[in-house]
Amino acid sequence: MTQINTAGNQEQATASANALTNAVNQPLIETKGLFYRYPRRGVVLDQVDFALYPKERIALTGANGAGKTTFLHLLVGLKKAKGGEIIAFGQPRRAEKEFVEVRAKAGFLFQDPDDQLFCPTVLEDVAFGPLNLGKSRDEALKIAQDTLACLGMSGFEESITHQLSGGEKRMITLACVLAMEPEVLLLDEPTNALDKTARQRLIDTLKSLPQAMIIISHDHDFLAQLATRTLVLSEGKLLDGTKALDEAKQAVNAVSDSSEAQSDRQSLVKEDAEA
Repeated sequence: MTQINTAGNQEQATASANALTNAVNQPLIETKGLFYRYPRRGVVLDQVDFALYPKERIALTGANGAGKTTFLHLLVGLKKAKGGEIIAFGQPRRAEKEFVEVRAKAGFLFQDPDDQLFCPTVLEDVAFGPLNLGKSRDEALKIAQDTLACLGMSGFEESITHQLSGGEKRMITLACVLAMEPEVLLLDEPTNALDKTARQRLIDTLKSLPQAMIIISHDHDFLAQLATRTLVLSEGKLLDGTKALDEAKQAVNAVSDSSEAQSDRQSLVKEDAEA
């Protein structure tokens, strides 16, 4: 009779559980003493320590010109830090060739959609990323079509990209990012130019995604529905803004409760009138 090594199996299970715990506790992206200054604007990031963990959705807020977009650019190597350290996906990142891997794993939604769309049609734009990752053309087109459908953009496949509205371009750029199946999402003003319906679709989509996110936005209601943590960039420092996030969430809930109460009153009035 074959004997089962239960002790060995238990050790293996424990090791696997510990590895999973370590992976969850390991930051996906981390900075230590990050420093950046512009020649004329001066210092925008001053010894910034930061960590993004799996499943976190961090709201990054602050005044215009505070350096929020610069911070995201530094994380993926679009700008070079003047000092400090960037650790992404478990490895220190310094040289451009090291950031190429970061950009493959961190999907970046630019503030201006026109910076991200360059193919003649929507389908070609969304399929471009998967093709670059080595997918076959058929695979890339299938991924692109499925991603567009997920975002409620089916029917736009053959649309001419530069003829789209601002809100449509924004949703297409998000499709381009999601089609790459990134581990992290970096979203710079994602609600720009979106109407109410598209904005709600975006919220529902982002809520359903497993990726960790850093979201830059001045739309506090939007952030209140998504963010698990808020940071404020001010005078080169990252400050805890969780209290402001909690207050925004309370305001959103109050508006929602008020709307439901008003709807209930309208229903009662209608029932009385019909009676």
